[in-house]
Amino acid sequence: MSTELSRNERIKEASGYLRGTLAEGLSEVATGAITEDDQQLVKFHGMYLQDDRDLRPERTRKKLEKAFAFMIRLRMPGGVCTPDQWLRLDRIARDYANRTLRITTRQTFQYHGVIKSNLKATMQAIDAALLDTLAACGDVNRNVLAATNPHQSRAHRAAHALAKEISDYLLPKTPAYREIWLDGEKIAGGEEEVVEPIYGRTYLPRKFKIVVAVPPSNEVDVFAQDLGFIAILDAAGEIAGYNVTVGGGMGMTHGEPETFPRTADVMGFCAPEDAVKVAEAVVSVQRDWGDRANRKHARLKYTIEDRGLAAFLAEVERRLGKPLGAPRPFAFDGNGDRYGWTDGEDGLRHLTLFIENGRLRDIPGGPSLLTGMRRIAEVHKGEFRLTANQNVIIANVAPGDAPAIEALVRQHGLAMNASGLRRNAMACVALPTCGLALAESERYLPSLVAALEENLARHGLAEDDIVIRMTGCPNGCARPYLAEIGLVGKGPGRYNLYLGGAFDGSRMSKLYAEDVGHDDIVAALDPLFAAYAWRREPGERFSAFLIRDGRVAATTNGPDFHRNTGPLASRAAE
Repeated sequence: MSTELSRNERIKEASGYLRGTLAEGLSEVATGAITEDDQQLVKFHGMYLQDDRDLRPERTRKKLEKAFAFMIRLRMPGGVCTPDQWLRLDRIARDYANRTLRITTRQTFQYHGVIKSNLKATMQAIDAALLDTLAACGDVNRNVLAATNPHQSRAHRAAHALAKEISDYLLPKTPAYREIWLDGEKIAGGEEEVVEPIYGRTYLPRKFKIVVAVPPSNEVDVFAQDLGFIAILDAAGEIAGYNVTVGGGMGMTHGEPETFPRTADVMGFCAPEDAVKVAEAVVSVQRDWGDRANRKHARLKYTIEDRGLAAFLAEVERRLGKPLGAPRPFAFDGNGDRYGWTDGEDGLRHLTLFIENGRLRDIPGGPSLLTGMRRIAEVHKGEFRLTANQNVIIANVAPGDAPAIEALVRQHGLAMNASGLRRNAMACVALPTCGLALAESERYLPSLVAALEENLARHGLAEDDIVIRMTGCPNGCARPYLAEIGLVGKGPGRYNLYLGGAFDGSRMSKLYAEDVGHDDIVAALDPLFAAYAWRREPGERFSAFLIRDGRVAATTNGPDFHRNTGPLASRAAE
């Protein structure tokens, strides 16, 4: 392995704890962009420089600069949002972004279309809402996910509290964020005064993702994460401790079999009071052991593949100062959301709404989702919870307030009557804004689902829950490799089709058909739907049937992911 540091490591080291020349770049009015080095540093501040790829050809012909704008992502541990915060964020979307709010797969919001001249005003408005974007992107611990509704039970409340505690504990300490975006006073002595006790000057080798799950629901997809805490409950329903999982991750690169998605290993068990220190120990081992020469090999999953789980556990325990216990039994029953009304232990009610691909916007002549949620926020006395499946929970509704909420939901088209496939669908943004997208995702998946719904209805499967996920590139932001049906962009209008991921998110899928378009996808799935309808066993999920029926081989973890058995994959990546 090369000892030469990657370019990003040099940028971080020379950045003055994430300052770079961002402040100077904001005042440069001749361009809507920032320097190439600053494009890497600004990720740590929670944003990416993008451009509208739909406009590229026309602007190129006119010899104009690309239509640059920024995507800004918030840090919201566990997806908590008060009504006042919702109203403020809605106002930002209408004043500075593209008049949409997008719920991400990490329980937070992101804005699209914020031009450089509006960046500081946007960031200051976010700060006024008592929120921030620090560490929402970049080579640090990102937004920490938690079991969706902390008011469902005492265990859920404890899980959310842990997610927030971990998020705060692992937050970068640099004052660069406040200096650059909020006009904070630079500390005496400048960058040399900064101490990052956990991260150091070069932070982590790559991004790092943490979640807290409460069985039987795995809506946070714990096996897709670098680090996970699975709550183990005692007889009284209290959290006795957490199983600790490590080494999950979704990203890969087409044609490079040394890159692969991986499900996490269950490493051990810890007491509740040790969880934050376990998180610090795991992060610090990855900081010191992770690959800083090759960014495609820099995630924790590769560290564990290279070093072995036993060696990694031993080092975590050494830094923790105590051994982890043996993992305890647990079981998940799915990784989707529970839609509709549910009741909490405290007598309050919670309404989970389906938001297709997480995009809140007003459609002329159609649903007015952004306006509808704004109207609800104006009267709601509880809280909002964003889910890892891109949906929203109107939480803590007093029973007497439920009819008014229901009326607003119906009035603004928020009560979508979705099929079993659609309500379990998830897509990344992809085109036109993501610079990595090879194919459509958010804009295409609804129409693909509509075509598949016709066949499912013909086979009597319209209401069956089947998980389908799509990404415009192989980086896996919508976690497609854990879906029962996964589609990963290969090129314009072309996708790799993966099948067999477990309904509860515990098993990886398998490449079934490579480089296929819309008609091929529909044609490949229709006979599988037919067979499932006729020959499934009671309670058997679609993916489990495909494996039992010999249509798809069960995937083992790690590099074996690329060993395809799909009958339609003539050019499978070996």
